[in-house]
Amino acid sequence: MTAVASRGAMGVVWRFALATTLIVLAFAMTGPVLAISLQRAGASTAAVGLFAMVPFLLIGLLIPVVPRILARWGVVRTYRAGCLLELAGVGLYAATDHWLPWTVGAAVSGIGAAGLWNATEALLAREAPPDQRGRVMGLYQTSLGAALALGPFLPALLGWGERPILWAALALVTGCCAVAVSIPSHAAVEPPPGQAGTWHALRQVPLLALIAFSGGVFEAGLGSISAAHASSLGLDLSSAASVAGAIGVGSFLCQLPAGLAADRFPMRRVFTVAALALLAASAALAFADRGPWLLWAVGVVWGGVGGALYTLTMVEVAHEFAGRATAGGAAAMITGYTAGGTIGPVASGSALQWGGLLGLAALLGALAGATLVAARSVPAD
Repeated sequence: MTAVASRGAMGVVWRFALATTLIVLAFAMTGPVLAISLQRAGASTAAVGLFAMVPFLLIGLLIPVVPRILARWGVVRTYRAGCLLELAGVGLYAATDHWLPWTVGAAVSGIGAAGLWNATEALLAREAPPDQRGRVMGLYQTSLGAALALGPFLPALLGWGERPILWAALALVTGCCAVAVSIPSHAAVEPPPGQAGTWHALRQVPLLALIAFSGGVFEAGLGSISAAHASSLGLDLSSAASVAGAIGVGSFLCQLPAGLAADRFPMRRVFTVAALALLAASAALAFADRGPWLLWAVGVVWGGVGGALYTLTMVEVAHEFAGRATAGGAAAMITGYTAGGTIGPVASGSALQWGGLLGLAALLGALAGATLVAARSVPAD
């Protein structure tokens, strides 16, 4: 591929990245607000966790087949369909006021996210220059981290309640759809025939998928539960949502440094440092009942390190599955991450409900330990 063609391909990828960032901002706005609304309506933390798990469950179930859909429909058509489904899901949040249509909306949004997520990241992993994969992936994930960081703070920044925030999220997804429609159907270079499947990739690098799973739990699986727990302590909507926002702040701050580290240092060393940081944060959580400020502090670490783990696994996938297998390798990491985002809310909500902060700290500490073992198995460069 010539340099001009490569720049053109990356230009298309960044347009996909912009649209995906809008989707993530809408998700970050609505997730804590819906969780707090359910908690105030009398739902337990375990029930809130079950609700928060719905979109990730749908993503996890569908991601294994998305590479086949990409091969059949093409990247742009698949992405557009995902955007329209996201629009329908957020529309249900804004237009209704009951947990049942909200759950349907979460499921529809999860179906849409499966398509647009795999499409964007497979393209990014395939088109990024090999010696700059960490930097490119870090920049992209930084934009997503910025969206995750900003979204939970918007109720406080704008002074809006639940309903205006949900309508604003709908407007953002509408903007995402406009960006997707503006991309010509032939703009994206389609993957060559013979793409390796998701299950093949999972069998090839199972411990790398475990690291992605851990990233999903810490970055995506704890926001709603932490916000609901903060609300149960008596914090108002804005303050409680800001606990989830701390996770987004950490994600925003750490993505680019993690990508640059991946270009410079052995991946085993980078993964190991990340796992040790999660162990330390899990231990600190056990003392948050004595110092509630620790909820924000550990949230920054959860988001920063959890997001970095996912970024790093995508960089490693780009090296391991270069060429025609990129879509399957990317789908495998997304599967691991979304499994973490699916199981994380219900597992952490249940641990918090029946074991308190000590029980949650023990659960997260065990996962951080497993991540450390998996990190040490990454081949030395």
